[in-house]
Amino acid sequence: MAKDKKELDDDLLTGGKTLSSDADNKKAEKKKQAAAKKAEKNAAKLAAKKEKLLKEIEAAKAAVAAESDTEKKEKEQQKLKALQSQLAALGSKKAALQMAKRTKKIATSVIAVVVVVALLVTYVATGAVRKGFISYLGWPAQTVTALTVTDGKDQKANIKVSTYNYYFATTYNNMQSQQSQYQKYGLDLSKYHLDVDFDKPLSKQTTKNDDNKEVTWLEYLHDEVLETIKSNYMYYLEAVKANDGKEPKITDEQQSDIDDTMKQYKEQAHKYGYTLSAYLVKAMGRGVTEKAFRQEAKIAYIAQNYKNDLSEKKASKTYSEDDYNKYLKENRDDLVSVSIRAFECDTEDDAKAFAKALKSDGSNFTALCSAYASSDFYKKAYKAAGYSTQLDVTKTTLKNQQMAIATADSKDSTKYPGLDWLYSKDRKAGDVKQYSTSVVYVLRPVALSETKTVNVRHILIKPETNSKNTSAAQATTKQWNDAKKKAEKILAQYNSGKKTEDAFAQLAKDNSADNNAKDGGLYENVYPGQMVNSFGNWCFDSSRKSGDVAMVQTDYGYHIMYFVKQTNMPAWKYTAQQAMASSDGDADTKALEKSYSIKEHWFGSRYFEIDTDIDM
Repeated sequence: MAKDKKELDDDLLTGGKTLSSDADNKKAEKKKQAAAKKAEKNAAKLAAKKEKLLKEIEAAKAAVAAESDTEKKEKEQQKLKALQSQLAALGSKKAALQMAKRTKKIATSVIAVVVVVALLVTYVATGAVRKGFISYLGWPAQTVTALTVTDGKDQKANIKVSTYNYYFATTYNNMQSQQSQYQKYGLDLSKYHLDVDFDKPLSKQTTKNDDNKEVTWLEYLHDEVLETIKSNYMYYLEAVKANDGKEPKITDEQQSDIDDTMKQYKEQAHKYGYTLSAYLVKAMGRGVTEKAFRQEAKIAYIAQNYKNDLSEKKASKTYSEDDYNKYLKENRDDLVSVSIRAFECDTEDDAKAFAKALKSDGSNFTALCSAYASSDFYKKAYKAAGYSTQLDVTKTTLKNQQMAIATADSKDSTKYPGLDWLYSKDRKAGDVKQYSTSVVYVLRPVALSETKTVNVRHILIKPETNSKNTSAAQATTKQWNDAKKKAEKILAQYNSGKKTEDAFAQLAKDNSADNNAKDGGLYENVYPGQMVNSFGNWCFDSSRKSGDVAMVQTDYGYHIMYFVKQTNMPAWKYTAQQAMASSDGDADTKALEKSYSIKEHWFGSRYFEIDTDIDM
């Protein structure tokens, strides 16, 4: 009993005792073995998921082709795009982005800053209350240590119950929000580990965790919460350490995001007769006051900022020519590229007819694209040859675009027959291939391109649609015309001014709808195939020179382009540098994660708010 009493006192006063080194070693070895098994299981699960998704994509394509009603056809196309996005996410850890190479904008799902307002309103408006033991004792939430995150040396954070409640609520809400989004697309939730019934207690439902062990959904969510807390506090502690022991400041934009969120919640709270803190406590649990919310949001931002800084430093790591040559020798197949005209038909019959009608010199490829396009928008868009032209494109880029010619064999997910044909040394300019719903015309056969990366700026003007769920491609002709007029007005403003890069950057900050507006619309080290076709083709036109300005149209809207310069690094070498830096960075991250641990304290965990604290 004396021992139990001392452990209880340790939990309350010091956050718990550290484990012995022997115990740590045994635990580490078990984790290593478990990780190996987990990796093997995950690989099998990934292959199975890919196979199922490929079948669903084929079924979705058939549904699109069979549907004649315009609105229903659009819904089917949205389902198809959602499935293709899921397959792209499974296919590559570094999927090529369609528009933006990289932005510094922080995803709310990562930092858990913004909780879904609708859920908070539901909790309060319907009279839902939290009814656990914690409801009768408010003080422990802000004083009792629930968890300890430490590197076992000089870095340590004692996590209060209120922090756990904050992360539980945000994780719960984010999962529910994600489930809702997937349901809109009619996807099978079980395939994305979202098949939970939020109308029932999580503790009364079971699922499989990453180790394929049956657990309750509450246990699964609890593990997710611990992982998020450990990750955020690990990077937060490292950020403080790197800043001479002082807490780094967040950006003005991030502080504004937190303030705006609090303002929004305050307005909701007043509607139901609550103060802001009372509202947050009601919705998120004891101890999650406005002060606690702001602090956790700030910590999450600091953690993410530090993580981003680390990533950028690692991404700029330099390598020797020997390193590049070695990488090229080992990964040449992933670095070589082709230049093609490519079109994806709605059906295989259309693709066959397209290929049959295509002239040997490819001169009518553009006209055929327009004729076989599935909507008025694309019929107009494909009248520009650049819309179907892809220069210096690699296998990885084509895979991420989810063209039929770049999909795996249905019987062997490791083989890509279409890509094998396209990247064969036997190919020559003028070769044509119809593969399932894809039609490809070869402009330049496989080679290691020496095309160099470029730096560009742009100002994106999107058509203003009536709904956030309506894409630019679905905008009306009037909405597109209005966007064009706005873009032309901004371009005229630039041309009548100083016509400098700084002047363009300021216009981008003031007008661009892209996430990089705050950076003056700047994209650095853009490589072929990274951006959508029209955007990329303008960038890599052989006549392009510094200071060139023009306007191009893509699925996203109108882009006012500014060419900054061509770099001295070939695209293949940049790809190699990024891959090597990523690999080195992953090793550093794993080492950092291994050095940190999170310990749950028995006494503090008695005060956790869980799903049973919410009236269902």
